[in-house]
Amino acid sequence: MIRKTKIIATIGPATSSKVMLKKIIGKGVNVCRLNFSHLTHDDAKEIISNIKEINQELHVHTAILADLQGPKIRVGEFKNPINLVKGNEVIFSTKDKKDCIYINYQNFAKDVNAKDKVLLDDGKLALKVVSTNKKDTVVLKVVFGGLLQSRKGVNLPNTPISLPCLTKKDKEDLEFVLSEKIEWIGLSFVRKADDVRILKEIIAKRNLHHKVIAKIEKPEAIKNIDEIIDVTDAIMVARGDLGVEVPPQKVPVYQKMIVNKCIIHARPVVIATQMLESMLESPSATRAEVNDVANSVIDGADAVMLSGETSVGKYPLNTVDTMREIIRDVEASEHNISQNKVIRPLINNSRLLSNAICSHACDIAENTKAKAIITVTYSGFNTIKTSSFRPQAFIYAFTNNHTILNTLSLVWGVQGFYYDRGTTTDQTIRETKEILKQEKHLKKGDLVVNLASMPAQEKGMTNMMKISKVR
Repeated sequence: MIRKTKIIATIGPATSSKVMLKKIIGKGVNVCRLNFSHLTHDDAKEIISNIKEINQELHVHTAILADLQGPKIRVGEFKNPINLVKGNEVIFSTKDKKDCIYINYQNFAKDVNAKDKVLLDDGKLALKVVSTNKKDTVVLKVVFGGLLQSRKGVNLPNTPISLPCLTKKDKEDLEFVLSEKIEWIGLSFVRKADDVRILKEIIAKRNLHHKVIAKIEKPEAIKNIDEIIDVTDAIMVARGDLGVEVPPQKVPVYQKMIVNKCIIHARPVVIATQMLESMLESPSATRAEVNDVANSVIDGADAVMLSGETSVGKYPLNTVDTMREIIRDVEASEHNISQNKVIRPLINNSRLLSNAICSHACDIAENTKAKAIITVTYSGFNTIKTSSFRPQAFIYAFTNNHTILNTLSLVWGVQGFYYDRGTTTDQTIRETKEILKQEKHLKKGDLVVNLASMPAQEKGMTNMMKISKVR
């Protein structure tokens, strides 16, 4: 049974060899994530090359997501862990001073104010600002103490930070990413729509077509979520830093809100972080983790993501198996999103005809119990729009563009096929049905809804819908 919800796996030491990449892709990974917080360009280049070879060998269209590190704030390096005792005061400095804890955020003293919270090591340690000289030094009081290790992350939930979204390292990594045929770029710590616009302008100036995933992990991004969704190509609910920056009990509500908004606006949405976290060390998941993945599928997320579980975990293959089986069982139940649609995507006036045809195709497919919606696409637009209606029929996308095929591997309910033969609309409809019949996705007598543009040779916007039977 084909899954509609896609699986993203982060690639690291546990899965970076070609043998392991082939195994996890064979088990159902649709998108490989390269985390540039931990990868060199040489290592990334080898992984990218291996994924492309595997795509050809297995006749699949695995996408690649290059995830930029973003403005990650960290403390400095020290020989031994520092014991932060509750009630004691400590000094943070942007200069390497004796008896101070170094912090790499140069505007730290300028941006924070008295009583601002400072969280360390994913929120395990909490401090409060006592005073700042607004230059380079901040005095803080320990609220929740413990051992602070070198290079641990710093979160500032109350402080609007002045760091740019693209750091010097990100720009260097971006140069490499834009030189490679990678479909998706993850932009970390997005705070406002302009963060996304800046990256998209860089891509457009190169006349390239990489798609941007805005990662939502800051309180400011929640406030600006509508504007961010409007300008980005996809959204990732990055629950790790988000769960530190906002009260953790708010994360499930934010997650559902963001998924709903993304479906309404036809933006693919990914749920990420700690989905099967215990499988870093265990061959089986906890009941709570299984429920977490299942609820993301029920909500209608396009993809669910594995992080450390597949990059450094002991059981990456078990983890992919577990996630695949959870998705399959939920989608086979009466709780799948196709049967429980409570939201309706918007019909965008800028592409009114195409939008309306995609909408009606899903309605007709549902009313006639059609087995497939077949899209012929040159940009991916009609396929992504059709997916946003979360139809019960599977969506099969046909295109002569391998990049679009890979891009659509992140999109809910879509399976792509390379096709470059159709010179007329009738020929295309006939041949795409025959291909699906040969691949055993369809059988004689099945009803099919076709979406295409007429005349076919103009490769224009979707303006035609046809329903027919498989002969």
